[in-house]
Amino acid sequence: MQSELKINRSEHVPSAEDFSSQIESKNVPAVLQGCINDWKACSKWNPSNGGLDYLQERVGSSVVEAMLSRAAPVFYGDIRSHERVTLPFSTFVTYCKSCLQLTSDIRGVCVESEGCGSGMTPAASNESCLTPGDGHQVYLAQVPILNIENKESSSLETLLEDIRKPTFLETKQLASINLWMNSARSRSSTHYDPHHNLLCVVAGCKQVVLWPPSASSFLYPMPIYGEASNHSALDIDRPDISIYSRAKHSMDYSQKVILHTGDALFIPEGWFHQVDSDDLTIAINFWWESNTMSSMLEHMDAYYLRIILRRLVEKEMNQMLHWTAVDDRKAGEDRDEQPNNEVAGSHEPYSDDLACGDFSKVKNQRHGILPNQLEPLALQALHELVSLVNDNINDAGQSQPDQFDAGQSQPEQFDACQSQPEQVTSMNGSVVKHEKKQAMKAKTFFLEDDPVANILWNLKPLMLQNVLLTMVHNFPRTLEALIMHMLSPAGAEVLTRKFDEMDQQNKKQDQAEFYRLFYSVFNDQFAAMDAILHGKESFSFQAFRNVLDQYLGVNSDPAQHSSGRNLMGPTPTT
Repeated sequence: MQSELKINRSEHVPSAEDFSSQIESKNVPAVLQGCINDWKACSKWNPSNGGLDYLQERVGSSVVEAMLSRAAPVFYGDIRSHERVTLPFSTFVTYCKSCLQLTSDIRGVCVESEGCGSGMTPAASNESCLTPGDGHQVYLAQVPILNIENKESSSLETLLEDIRKPTFLETKQLASINLWMNSARSRSSTHYDPHHNLLCVVAGCKQVVLWPPSASSFLYPMPIYGEASNHSALDIDRPDISIYSRAKHSMDYSQKVILHTGDALFIPEGWFHQVDSDDLTIAINFWWESNTMSSMLEHMDAYYLRIILRRLVEKEMNQMLHWTAVDDRKAGEDRDEQPNNEVAGSHEPYSDDLACGDFSKVKNQRHGILPNQLEPLALQALHELVSLVNDNINDAGQSQPDQFDAGQSQPEQFDACQSQPEQVTSMNGSVVKHEKKQAMKAKTFFLEDDPVANILWNLKPLMLQNVLLTMVHNFPRTLEALIMHMLSPAGAEVLTRKFDEMDQQNKKQDQAEFYRLFYSVFNDQFAAMDAILHGKESFSFQAFRNVLDQYLGVNSDPAQHSSGRNLMGPTPTT
């Protein structure tokens, strides 16, 4: 968990100014211990001190809507998993008393069912008879005491006399104040709210597990177009990793807090949370719109959507290339720190001009840059790239694109690549076997699946530049085959990123000269550019599809979750 996302805890009630500047503005949860100890409700509503009788007397005749769960003790956001029932508040209080007493002669409490309210889950009968311990639970969830946003009156409004708006919220335009009351241990499934939330425990105890919005991809949010779009599809305690593979990391991003009577928890909009309540817990919450949402102009929504999607796509692209690349690059840098400028297996030093990226002094040589002028790591990469191209050409039954000869380089450096395609010469001159890998241009979107992309990734920009220039002068048909037939979407993304890094380190004239030489090997230079750009766009498009799956739950196929890749079908080709 990033330090800036750690939950704040305070035993002092903040001022309105401090709350806005130091807590709310950071969009990080905060526990305010004893924040509402001075509420009348904390003493008068206490079930162990006659609180249920008090509530029954004050608002017993009020009719409220409750949730009836047949999957007790969990209350899911999906309306298919529960019924909504209307009942007098006194009936619910009687049921709560029965749950507390748990005597053998408990009689059931009958309530009228109204289905789910949308007509999708009609009740089996007009009445449901509730008996503690029969597998059902009734939960008063989000019962409005004051509903400002919808401008609705509430029969529970008289309870406002026992609570009061915290002083640090005095400048906030509240959307609603709600009552939450459960008869037995219960859990609300993992979800987020579209408003800032202050959850206040009046009686009992609640445990809240929270995740930042940035961790939502590990929680598999329900489809954005569904009725429960703000809920997670996971059973957090027992996620099916075979279906939801990312869920194994979900708890790494979670934080847990326990709230007792008098405590309050600020839950910023968008933070996922799962709430476990003890037996007969009573809570009040305040919702209000954040400054961010209130300042968003409707006519700008399409622009905001594009900007946010672009940020998420760029983040996903980086994740797709992450794998073990950081470790591999560090290892490459360690290998690159040679005690002298001598190529393994050769007695000719590589050029210092090449090492610093200045190829102007060697570009006019008859053969350009020769392999034996390369640094050891670059020479090894050249071996591997030529071997991969030759392996794929052999498998396809085509003629070799380039053959090594003495006029191009020292042939002993490349014998392993030509005569033994399943071997490669290591840096110390020994021959080691490697598994022949087929480059899969149309399907490879991840670094670990693509040997070509891996080779490109693990070379420093100017070192890769020298490898490509060596191929231009010595193996042009191999370079053409590499770009036109073996460059996957991941490889195209890596190559263009390396091009950008080269541009930052090269002078303008050297940039132009490099690209002139690079594209000179292609019969159709525009086709080569198009192949690279199409691969790069295909990579970006796959990242976009992954974002839709991870953050919006769109086109999510459980069968695809098992791979951990989140690929959502084949990428369209032009």
